[in-house]
Amino acid sequence: MLDADRCKPKRCDRICYRFCPKVRSKIEAIVFEEGKPRIVEPLCVGCGICVKKCPFTALAIVNLPDELEVECSHRFGPNAFKLFRLPIPSSSIVLGLLGQNGIGKSTAIQILSGETKLNLGNYDNPPDWPNIVKHYRGSTLQDYFLKLSMNELRVAHKPQYVDKIPRVVSGKVADVLEKLDERNLLKETSEHLQLQPIWNRTLDVLSGGELQRVAVAATICRDADVYFFDEPSSYLDVKQRLEVARAIRKLKKADKTVIVAEHDLAVIDYLSDQICVLYGQPGVYGIVSQVHGVRVGINIYLEGVIPDENVRFRETPIIFHVKPPTVSGGTGETLLTWGEMTKSFDGFLLRVEPGKVNKGEVVGILGPNGIGKTTFIKLLAGIETADEATKYKLAELTVSYKPQYISGEFDGTVEELLRDIRREGFATGLHQSEVLQPLNIKPLLDRNLSQLSGGELQRVAIAACLSRESQLYLLDEPSAYLDVEERLSMARITRRIIENKNATAFVVEHDVVAQDFIADRLMFFDGEPGTTGTANPPTTLREGMNAFLERMEVTFRRDPATKRPRVNKEDSRTDKYQRKIGEYYYVAKEK
Repeated sequence: MLDADRCKPKRCDRICYRFCPKVRSKIEAIVFEEGKPRIVEPLCVGCGICVKKCPFTALAIVNLPDELEVECSHRFGPNAFKLFRLPIPSSSIVLGLLGQNGIGKSTAIQILSGETKLNLGNYDNPPDWPNIVKHYRGSTLQDYFLKLSMNELRVAHKPQYVDKIPRVVSGKVADVLEKLDERNLLKETSEHLQLQPIWNRTLDVLSGGELQRVAVAATICRDADVYFFDEPSSYLDVKQRLEVARAIRKLKKADKTVIVAEHDLAVIDYLSDQICVLYGQPGVYGIVSQVHGVRVGINIYLEGVIPDENVRFRETPIIFHVKPPTVSGGTGETLLTWGEMTKSFDGFLLRVEPGKVNKGEVVGILGPNGIGKTTFIKLLAGIETADEATKYKLAELTVSYKPQYISGEFDGTVEELLRDIRREGFATGLHQSEVLQPLNIKPLLDRNLSQLSGGELQRVAIAACLSRESQLYLLDEPSAYLDVEERLSMARITRRIIENKNATAFVVEHDVVAQDFIADRLMFFDGEPGTTGTANPPTTLREGMNAFLERMEVTFRRDPATKRPRVNKEDSRTDKYQRKIGEYYYVAKEK
């Protein structure tokens, strides 16, 4: 794969061209047209020399198994992303898609929904529908694409980036949903997803979690044969994620076909009947595995090995710890103390109980949506001012803030942004190894912020926040749009930077697995969402997690093989036992 925008042949004297072994044989494997390079693919032997010599990381050569060449479903262009195989939709089955960002999940959904017409790898001469149907003869996809080509298949698709919905749809929530209610389920769905408090609000004033629930409700209420949900849990709290999962699973009882792409392991485990693992090289190629049972499929993804295909796609497995990780708990020196505060808005009041945090510790913030978590973060950042500002003032600290909603409004490249923030420290080996490499920022350095996807923009925003020299770091929902591996990587580097700099961090996060991994202590927010909120003082990890999950009415158990957290079914034996002993996450016998 070649990124022509990153290639600068005039600045490197065409190193890739000079070192290509095919060029030495008077055959050009890398040619330049109007100053831009192009790989002549039939001649490239994939030796990797040009990749190592290129100073701008514009080249990526990946040797694919030969047998997969005949299973290419779609390719976007020369030296561009290729998707091998497709998930197979099944009636009355919820199929989950699990894999890294940039591996082809959204591409597969767009193909199956008809938004993108697959080309079977022939991007320069794409086949027509009869040839596509013929290609899949003898399989379930033959009948599927036949109906899709004849417009006999009704499709409903919830997009990945719900924060962009107000740009294309306007009006009140009630008006928008009433127009889309083709199954007469609006009343039931709106009550289930708790949409009544925002019923008369316009879309442009909704939060990310509210937009997510509206988008899910709009998709469910449409009369379709196949339903696609691309990351339906983003911006939702734990209870809302489970309510959305239950609402989606009701489509199964109506004999509908449902496909869901999701990164939250607890949600996709609770939601799906079967799993397809997508693996490969992000941005280069993706391969869809065969269908597996939900527990087996998730464990395969964590192990990084697909036994039935004899493929290892990750060097090391993703490991979960049964007990909370051993942490330093800060140096004991207090960095920030706050007294009782209130902040009132039109129809909402936040009360903040007195508390303090120490240097070197990470404080996780948990609570339902609309309870005041972001408001509290903005109070700490100085963006909002408490009602008692004349009576009490927060200590003067240098603050680095990553907001909940990120925009690529900066007019420039990723490198220009990070250099402007880090200045002379940008090129140091410490910054490269601590921030850029773990977050995989290097491939994005020459990209303009306006061209980045949601996950890429999130990683850049986290890197920008952690690159600043500050005493207090504030991260609001840093795992949104990140895959499982990226979330754990984000948690690791945040902990490491806070400990190395002897600083303090507050992290608002709905993924309890990531919160468990990153936090030393927890702040639990309680109250009535959208009306009142109370920020309780920081407490221990166990006490905070139990208080939060008890409020959410959810308990977690551990998978015996991988130790990953799994949501207990309501009123199951394990659920009743954990509620009885008051252990909603860390079961006493697991000590």
